[in-house]
Amino acid sequence: MSTPTTSAAPDVRRWTPPVVEVRRGALISADLSGVSVLAVAVAPGEGDDAPLQPRPGAADAAVRYGIDLTALCAAEKVSGKAATTTRLPVPAPEGSPQRLVVVGVGDSSTTSLRRSGAALARAASTGDVATTLADGVGSAGTRAFVEGFLLASYLPPVTGRKAAAEAPVRRLVLLGEVAVADVRHAEVTAGATILTRDLAATPSNLKDPAWMVAQVHEVAAPLRLKVEVRDVDRLRREGFGGLVAVGAGSASDPALVQVGWTPRARAGVPHVVLVGKGITFDTGGLGLKPRESMVAMKTDMAGSAAVLAAVAAVAALKLPIRVTGLLALAENALGASSYRPGDVVRHYGGRTTEVNNTDAEGRMVLADAMAYADATLDPDVIVDIATLTGAAGLGLGKRHAALFASDDALAAELSAAAEGTGERVWRMPLVDDYLPAIASDLADARQVSTTPGLGAGSIIAALFLRPFVGERRWAHLDIAGTGRADGNEHEVTRGATGFGARLLVEWLEGLARA
Repeated sequence: MSTPTTSAAPDVRRWTPPVVEVRRGALISADLSGVSVLAVAVAPGEGDDAPLQPRPGAADAAVRYGIDLTALCAAEKVSGKAATTTRLPVPAPEGSPQRLVVVGVGDSSTTSLRRSGAALARAASTGDVATTLADGVGSAGTRAFVEGFLLASYLPPVTGRKAAAEAPVRRLVLLGEVAVADVRHAEVTAGATILTRDLAATPSNLKDPAWMVAQVHEVAAPLRLKVEVRDVDRLRREGFGGLVAVGAGSASDPALVQVGWTPRARAGVPHVVLVGKGITFDTGGLGLKPRESMVAMKTDMAGSAAVLAAVAAVAALKLPIRVTGLLALAENALGASSYRPGDVVRHYGGRTTEVNNTDAEGRMVLADAMAYADATLDPDVIVDIATLTGAAGLGLGKRHAALFASDDALAAELSAAAEGTGERVWRMPLVDDYLPAIASDLADARQVSTTPGLGAGSIIAALFLRPFVGERRWAHLDIAGTGRADGNEHEVTRGATGFGARLLVEWLEGLARA
């Protein structure tokens, strides 16, 4: 396989997440040396004029700082609403953190706690943080709070002088009754999102399919995941026409990576195949994108990153479920060998596609991987995830991914996982009435609709993909809107969001428990 040709490729340093510690015992006597921020939780009263409800640790903080916490919160107009933070204007006694912050946790739901963790991370900004916010909130609450703090603390990869300066590692100290197992679980799930963000945010002069293959090996090695790589020669021999066609215009060869987790107890466990779109940069090919639309295209492989991260997290959690990830990797470049509008491409398994738009390349590479999964891997269910259509973002914005599913039960499972993780989805219909729009006289289907004014771009893409899974249970997540963010919001950070990795892990955990 080829490697990036840029001779002046910069060194890239990835962010190191905060270290999370658990310390049992009362806040009033805790050793907080070196900690710069102490955060305690309050919730709104039950009526409009009802006083705030202090959460565990708040009373100890009042004693430790020698303050009337209720009166001070009233003077500072603390609301207790989720994800609100207020630094109280009090001097710090000797041995106590310099800053005392009150964090609103609202109804203490998992969503509120995740967002409150994120708000605390941003309010603290730098330095070590100690908090009682996870004290007594239960397993799901602890996981949500820690996820929120870690994800909102995230910084994207840096280069140059920024990379040369070693960033300090922060600490998050959890005080009170907190289960260490829940903290470690949250570190794994947040780590899946962080890995997805890191891969998606890496510049494309470094990140071609060969680079992604190397990242798979690096992630897989300590977890003993099985990895199989199909290079371009093997893709040609075995008939992966979509991947070969899309990658033909680039100096960087396409690849299909298979990475799998198999638990020790294999009998009777379900087998899930996750398929991720891995376009390491998308110019649009001969259907060249406008400059503005091309800028963010280093993140067009976010689906494949989420798949890799989800498989790694499942392995780290040792879930009793068999999971195979397929990363369909290519660069959609403009070159003398680029595939053309009007071409007919033969996919793995023999189904053919008439090309109408070379900028609809994602469905071409997904089709190969999905057909391969159906024909050779014998999965119980296939789920693909991709930054696939601008139509999904236009229709649902940047806070909901489009969910398509072959049956109601699978859609309900994924929707529940989305609700549990805060990575929201909205189920979209598979409208068979639109199938004539992708009928072709030359091939089994057109790649896109040529019917003027039809719209429904995300639905058309899902309908195109559906035949490649045969009769298997299947879901499709179009994350074109949610895969990137223009600014920080709760646990989401600007740039590559890492959307989908935690959702998939949550769903797989549910299957493993069933």
